[in-house]
Amino acid sequence: MLSRRDLLKTAAFAVTLRAQSVAKSAKTKVLDIAYLESGPASGFPVILLHGFPDDAHAYDDVAPPLAQAGYRVIVPWIRGYGATRFLDSAAPRMAEQAAIGQDVIDLADALKLPRFAVSGFDWGGRAAAVAAALYPDRISAALLIGGYTIQNVFAPPSTTQPPAAVERAWYQWYFNTENGRVGLQKNRKALCRYMWQTWSPTWKFTDELYEKSAVSFENPDFVDCVIHSYRNRNGNASGEPRFESAERELAKRPPITCPVMTLYGGDDAFGKPSPEPTAAERASFPKLTGHRIAAGAGHFVPHEKPETVSSAMLDLLKSM
Repeated sequence: MLSRRDLLKTAAFAVTLRAQSVAKSAKTKVLDIAYLESGPASGFPVILLHGFPDDAHAYDDVAPPLAQAGYRVIVPWIRGYGATRFLDSAAPRMAEQAAIGQDVIDLADALKLPRFAVSGFDWGGRAAAVAAALYPDRISAALLIGGYTIQNVFAPPSTTQPPAAVERAWYQWYFNTENGRVGLQKNRKALCRYMWQTWSPTWKFTDELYEKSAVSFENPDFVDCVIHSYRNRNGNASGEPRFESAERELAKRPPITCPVMTLYGGDDAFGKPSPEPTAAERASFPKLTGHRIAAGAGHFVPHEKPETVSSAMLDLLKSM
């Protein structure tokens, strides 16, 4: 167990390292991706992916221990968030799962990273899973916060969900209406703050912390990307033709063959996690190295329990 002096030293180092985190950008064929980087340039790369509605600052307290351990930590703003921009003003503002997964690979290509480890939650967890499933030769390990979230976008939406599940997905139904699009456009900060409050009901975040991430929702493509994502997965918006074959492959729910660790928020409003790996989880992750639960955390685990995320990632990286 660390002494009080050691804990203070670690905390001080983390504060210093956050200050040293450098904002950069990299151009792919589609995007100019903004990202934060810390740690040695020669270190093994780790890409951390945020979810909806959040941004790269979700990992502000996760990245320092990884960088301190010698890893090169890259935390991008995904399409539609922060300073990330589409290069072509006429390009479709779409954010289907195959697109955000491809963005991860494209970013790695732009940074000349032949192999890397990845972690993510919510949209970021899905992007990480998609990239790992479709490009097993590129990803060495994956910490998936929320488990296996790849979807079959061709399947008709379920009409037999229990009422509690329908209630939890209210925002998806809302975004599939014109009122939802306009509402997100006009009230994005209030709506997203409500999601923070209700998806992580025990998290007492400050106004300052929320505003630090909410600035990213002012991205001019935020609304279009969010609306497309939730309409596409519910059968009300088509995807990009170039991702048709990828989506067909993802519809088969392919296993992720690299070493995987799963992590769940114990108080996530979307449902209590299983205390042990399920049969479906073991089938999806043939090299499952661990199944952890962040007690007291809701949906936004990197914000709420950063030390749990960084510890899990370090343990996973050691297992490679």
